[in-house]
Amino acid sequence: MVKSHLKIFILFLISCVFCFISACDVDLLGLFYSSDLDERLAERDSFKYPSGVNRNLSLPDTYSFIVLTDTHIEDGNAFGLEALAGAITADINIKFIVFLGDITQYGSRRDVIKFIDISETFGVPCYPVIGNHDIYFNNWPVWKDLIGSTRYRIDGGGATLFILDSANAFFGKEQLDWLQREIKNTSGRVFVFTHANLFVNDPLDIYQISDMNERARIVSILKNKCNIMFMGHSHERLENTAGNVKYVNIEDFKDTKIYCLVSVTGAGVTYTFKKL
Repeated sequence: MVKSHLKIFILFLISCVFCFISACDVDLLGLFYSSDLDERLAERDSFKYPSGVNRNLSLPDTYSFIVLTDTHIEDGNAFGLEALAGAITADINIKFIVFLGDITQYGSRRDVIKFIDISETFGVPCYPVIGNHDIYFNNWPVWKDLIGSTRYRIDGGGATLFILDSANAFFGKEQLDWLQREIKNTSGRVFVFTHANLFVNDPLDIYQISDMNERARIVSILKNKCNIMFMGHSHERLENTAGNVKYVNIEDFKDTKIYCLVSVTGAGVTYTFKKL
């Protein structure tokens, strides 16, 4: 009986690994040679990009912003991200953009620079979230050198943005303690952005925050205090509501060219999905 259960467990592990590899273009060597969350959070006050002037927004009563994820820029190929400039130019209400991680495929210096160069053409502040692919092959020093902190807060005069580091598929107690403290000192709208998703469509799906206690805790922290939490990573769209908070997973930009346009007015917050 024990041997039978062991065989089932091994088969389950193999199937999970196969699913993980086939679904997300994972490079196992890069995956296992990645940086540690504590190491990154120690640099939380180091900012290179966005520049200081863009870390404090002055938002009007009515505005919009764009959220997209998983661009996976690779060998200088941004898979059409440059075309987003046209959508921004056509809508004067768009005030900023958030990229939900896996901005690059392997975290290379060339591709992080490519992201920054493209972002500079958009004419609005761009806020990067670090993803698991961005720390592949221990390329965290590249992010540190060119972008900086992976956990930060942006105040916008009527809105607060929280950028969280979940590149290792967990947040860690220190980061969640920080969020719990900071969210008490907010007014107006609150939006939270991270890479790894909290919810999945299938109970066997391994694409999510790995610690169930962390998932429960962040839902508790955000309850009645946050408008929307945005996530990526799973390459699929998924929408949930818990504690009066919307949790929105966005599909990958690389293959779908989909982005989320969020509109904020005095009447509330709405969002739609657009395709370039």
